[in-house]
Amino acid sequence: IRRSHAPWIAGFRVNAGLFGIGPGTRAGVLGGLAQSLPLHAALEALHLGAEAHLLEGVRPDRQAAALRARGITVLCATPAQLRLLLEATDVPLPAVAHVICGGSKLDPATASALAALFPAARVTEFYGAAEASFITLSDESTPEGSVGRPYPGVEIEVRDGAIRVRSPYLAEGYAAPVPGGAEWQDGWVSVGEIGRMEGGYLFLSGRAGRMVTVADRNVFPEEIETFLMTLPGVTRAAVLPRPDGLRGHVIEAVVAGGEAGAILRACRDRLGPLAAPRRVHRVTDWPLLPSGKTDLAALARVIG
Repeated sequence: IRRSHAPWIAGFRVNAGLFGIGPGTRAGVLGGLAQSLPLHAALEALHLGAEAHLLEGVRPDRQAAALRARGITVLCATPAQLRLLLEATDVPLPAVAHVICGGSKLDPATASALAALFPAARVTEFYGAAEASFITLSDESTPEGSVGRPYPGVEIEVRDGAIRVRSPYLAEGYAAPVPGGAEWQDGWVSVGEIGRMEGGYLFLSGRAGRMVTVADRNVFPEEIETFLMTLPGVTRAAVLPRPDGLRGHVIEAVVAGGEAGAILRACRDRLGPLAAPRRVHRVTDWPLLPSGKTDLAALARVIG
């Protein structure tokens, strides 16, 4: 992804006001600089005169100890990284004043547990993309299922279901020869997501590249994954479409935690017979990418 300094610096200035990042701030970054979110967080902290504490490659229990020992005041992480932190410690971290979370939607169980781990922290979720930086912000007033209102300076339009963004924070494009999934046109970028705007709030369906058809109905695995994460006992969830000669595809769910029968019943009640998983696989050793997101290819190999 090719970008100049100016778009990121423009966002840094906005975040200085939104999140209070500046001299005296100690910013904790859990991911590696090969991913856009931790790279942005680290450079932002340094540009604004704060300290950047990089904790990539450190076990979650040692990350928690480092956050405590270093007096981290702002933490930038993905939901997957936060879940690993929650699994590793239940000792509160009262010095953290702000948790900035992006990469995917926080599930209700994780959001609730964060309140106990970070009792003095405000939690801000954002939706963004490496090609577009921040797109929306959500808070306690955001409707259920939404990723929030547009970030300051961002315009959002939905054309034929495709989300397009225009803002001062966009990247310039891709460096040859490897293209990515976003498309730039007339100052707008389409990041490959499908969704809708309602009452000024953005709702996501999922990535166009993951959409599959089940008996001629469009199904977005992300919508099913989001629902699975609300079910009792489920700590991780993924959806893997399987080819089916009759329906085009059938849906199978992979979860950590929960009870398979209860999950299937809840999905049929909520999603209907077509989108509901036909089978639930339970996995304890969950494969992750370096970004902290689920490694779907590895998960498919695990379940066979």
